[in-house]
This record gives sequence, C-alpha cells and structure tokens, in this order.
Amino acid sequence: MVFSSPTGDAARQQPWTTWGGSASCTPAHRFAPRSVGDVVRVVRRAREVGRTVRAVGAGHSFSPVATTDGVMLSLDALDHVDQPVRLASPEGRVTHEVRVGAGIRLHALNDALAAHGLALSNLGDIDRQSIAGAISTGTHGTGGDAGTGAGLAAQVRAVELVVADGSVVRASRDENPDLFEAARLGLGALGVLVSVTLGAEPAYVLQAREEPWPLERALGAVADGSFLAGDHAELYWFPHTRTALTKRNDRRALDDAPLDPLRGWVDDELLSNGVFELTNRLARAVPGSIPTINRVSSRALGARRFTAPSHEVFVSRRRVRFVESEWAVPLEAVADVLRDVEDWLARTGELVSFPVEVRFARADDVWLSTSHGRATAYVAVHQYWRTDPTRYFTAVQEIVAAYDGRPHWGKMHTLGAERLRELYPRFDDFVAVRDAVDPDGVFTNGYLERVLGR
Repeated sequence: MVFSSPTGDAARQQPWTTWGGSASCTPAHRFAPRSVGDVVRVVRRAREVGRTVRAVGAGHSFSPVATTDGVMLSLDALDHVDQPVRLASPEGRVTHEVRVGAGIRLHALNDALAAHGLALSNLGDIDRQSIAGAISTGTHGTGGDAGTGAGLAAQVRAVELVVADGSVVRASRDENPDLFEAARLGLGALGVLVSVTLGAEPAYVLQAREEPWPLERALGAVADGSFLAGDHAELYWFPHTRTALTKRNDRRALDDAPLDPLRGWVDDELLSNGVFELTNRLARAVPGSIPTINRVSSRALGARRFTAPSHEVFVSRRRVRFVESEWAVPLEAVADVLRDVEDWLARTGELVSFPVEVRFARADDVWLSTSHGRATAYVAVHQYWRTDPTRYFTAVQEIVAAYDGRPHWGKMHTLGAERLRELYPRFDDFVAVRDAVDPDGVFTNGYLERVLGR
C-alpha cells in the first residue's frame, strides 16, 4: 500500500457516486484493506503525505458524507462475526453482545445473527448498508410505545476505531466513554471504525398489519397515541390524495401466518418495484399524470396481515432509485408538518410521485442522534433519481425549520454548523472529542466542514 505522491496517481483516480446519484467524487487513492493492520498503515501514510481519509460502505447515503478527493477506504473485507457472548445481567430484551467487522452489510449480519438464534432489536427498511455506515449516519427504523428505540446507534455497546495517529482505540461506556458517545454516531469524523459490538436478543417474529387508511384517521391515531400503542408503526402518505398506507408490526412468539408467496411477489416486487419504476418514468415524462398515478397507487396496495422473522418484516426491497431528504421533528408536530407540506404542494402546483414516509422513535441519549432528548417523528420526502428534487426538498426544509427539524445526517439538506449547534444539546461536546482525536482534520471533507465547522 504505497502512495505514489501527495498529489495522487491519475491512473488510480476513478469516479465514485452514491446509489441515488446525489453525491460523487474522484478519490486520489482507493484501498480495500483486508485487516486492521492494513487500515493502520493507510491512515498513517495518508497523514504523512497530507491526504484526508474517508471510509465508505454501500454508498446508500444521499448526502456527501463519504466523499473525498483524498483516500477512500472500502471496509467490505472487514466482515467477520464473532461468537455472540451471553450477558450475565440482561439489559431489557438484550441478552447477548456480538462483535462484528465494521464493513459487514446489514443483510449478511441479519443472516449471521439468525444462525445463532438472535436478532437486532430494530432495523431500518434497507439492509444493503454496512454496519459502520449505518450507525455513523444515524440510520434508524421505527418504534412504538411498546417497542424499542429506533436508532441503530442506540444498539451499539462498543466500537474499535483507527484514529488519526494510527493507533487502534476501543471505546465503550466504561472505556473512553466520551469517545464512545461520539463514535457510535460519528459521521466518520473521529477515525475509521474497524469493529462494532452490538446488543442482540433472541430471534423473534413480527406480525405485520398493513392497511390503507384515510390520512386524517392516521394522523388522529398518532395524536391520541393509539397508532403507536404497539411495537413498531409507520405510515406512507401519497401526495395529492387523502390516503395513507399504515404499517404496524408487533412481536409474536411463532411464525404462524406467513405471507403467501404469490401475494408477497405481487405487492413487493411487481407493484412496489416493477410497476413503481414504470409509473415514475411515466410521471417524469407526463407530470400531469402524477395525481392520478398516486390515487391508483394508494388503492393498489391493499390490506394484508402476515408474520415473518423480524428482519424480513423490517426490510423492504428498494430497486427503484430515488433521492431523499428526511427530517426529525417533535412527535406532537408531525400532523402540522404534513399539513404544511400538503398546503405547499397545493399552492405551488408541485407534483410529487413518491409517498411521504413517516416513522417514529423514542427519545435517546446518543449525542448526534436525531431523536436525542425528544420523542420524534421522521418525515422523509423522496424524488425519483432522474427528477430534480431542489424545489421540493428546499420547501420541506423551510417548513420543518419552524418545528426545529433535525436533518438525517446521511440524507439531503443544506444546514450548517451554526444552526445544528442550536438543534443538538451535545453538539459542542461532539466537536470537542473530534478536535481531540483528529486535530489536523485527517478524516474531514467538505460536508463535515459544513455541518461540524473547523
């Protein structure tokens, strides 16, 4: 692993882009280390020649959080899963801890845990990301009053990372606690994660109930608490309609009512991916068709109920490419936010073919978590990847500003450090840890300079 010069080798410069095409870069060097020792050597050499370093996973972020013109590290080869360790004093539902390589993809991790009779307490709806990328950007699922918190970072028990001087540091609540609090959702700003220790619990199944509801019924049920009474709940509102698809997933002991394979293929593959791709191409070619398309789509996905292993219910297949902006707002504000978005769409005539996704999380204590210190509703807006999202996403950002909306770190937004400092009570604590472990900015990039300051 030799760097030809501080300016890089043009033969090695190949463009890199995110899955949705929303961010791209041309690193001077790209490496795929096969061991922690390899990571140490690359970091030390990069620092010597004045290169910055960014680790990258699957590229499923929509923000430029992983971009670099310096050294890009793929951690795919660091994908081990150690033997789970049973806890002597279980913490809630968590009964085991498992140490995994930082580059392992979530779908591989889910399969490995299932082979041990274990599962994570919560997941997002995409499983293509690496565990390091998912926790570092604040990836989350959805919760409810009876369920667990939503963020993957809250399930982290310890981390190991290579910091700017090339040393390997372990951090947990008991060992380097401030570094742990920062690094479990660290934006890659503190060093290169090489392993993550996660809490896990006995494998479980979820009973999924998916039903189209009138939008006002869904928002009323969120307001009075009945929609969130179970373990996991979310809803999708189809713009230009008054319909929401509701999803409520609750834990069950047995997989006693699996989804009919044909019904699953029709809903998840044919309608949610195949037909949805075609309708988005039609919507882009004929924008005036979007309200009709949304009305048909909101009716096509009918009610269904089934049970399946937890990770199969949490995760949805996403083959239609899109770009996304997501905002965490106080739970009690979510109905007002959706009404404001609806009013803006009606007032401006903007046409949107993708549903608005709404998920929920309890308050947590992770320093840069979007649900830090408050019960949260997540409002995620999307556009087909070939459609310019600027007008729509800018309007939503301006709407949520009135409700102290916090942007998802891995999705599209334009906020900077000055505003983010106001939104996060532990923001300055995080920056202080970053400055202590990386005083020379080895792990920075333009995005981090904007959101964290330097």
